[in-house]
Amino acid sequence: MEDNIIFKNVKIDVEKLLYLGFVYENDYYTYETSIMENEFSLIIKIDRNNIVTSDVVELSTNEKFMPYYVTSMAGEFVGKIREEYNMVIEKIKSTCCSKNIFKSEYANLVIEYVRQKYNDELEFLWEKFSNNAIWRNKSNNKWYGALLVVGKSKIGIKEEGTIEIIDLLLEPERIEKIVDHEKYFPGYHMNKKHWITIKLDGSVDINEIYELIDNSYNLSKNK
Repeated sequence: MEDNIIFKNVKIDVEKLLYLGFVYENDYYTYETSIMENEFSLIIKIDRNNIVTSDVVELSTNEKFMPYYVTSMAGEFVGKIREEYNMVIEKIKSTCCSKNIFKSEYANLVIEYVRQKYNDELEFLWEKFSNNAIWRNKSNNKWYGALLVVGKSKIGIKEEGTIEIIDLLLEPERIEKIVDHEKYFPGYHMNKKHWITIKLDGSVDINEIYELIDNSYNLSKNK
């Protein structure tokens, strides 16, 4: 059975896959485990495009359990097999995967910058808004940045589509000077007296964004 969406918007750490017990062979990472009180073997394969295929083999006959492959097949027994499959998948996701919402070069540059300089990872706090994440100062749990995917119109850009942005703390006097509604905007969903929003589309030099991240981090220490 093939499933193209299980690992959508996540990044798989292949070293963690191998540590969990996957084996790399013939362009697939393969994991095998017993389910249903050792009556069946569940075999999961992940290719380079994060596409998952799975097989369920009845151990007594060493043959595929065909009802598993019929998506319309109902019944308590097949339901339990699929439930155990979902449990294994969730274990793989929680152990070997991280969110991969942000696609732009600049978004990934700032994620890595914060990781290397402050040893902080993005926190995804809202299930309903899975494209929104924040960084938190470990010394006092205050936010110093947010990474978001929003509709362009929500920050005042008269275009269709979405854009990746970063929200940062900034001194009120600097906000008054820097906001131009082209590259810099009042803080989206933040206190506009203390936060700014920056587009992550390359219109602002990355080193300038790094400096503003550092400034925001320092401001958060005093909140």
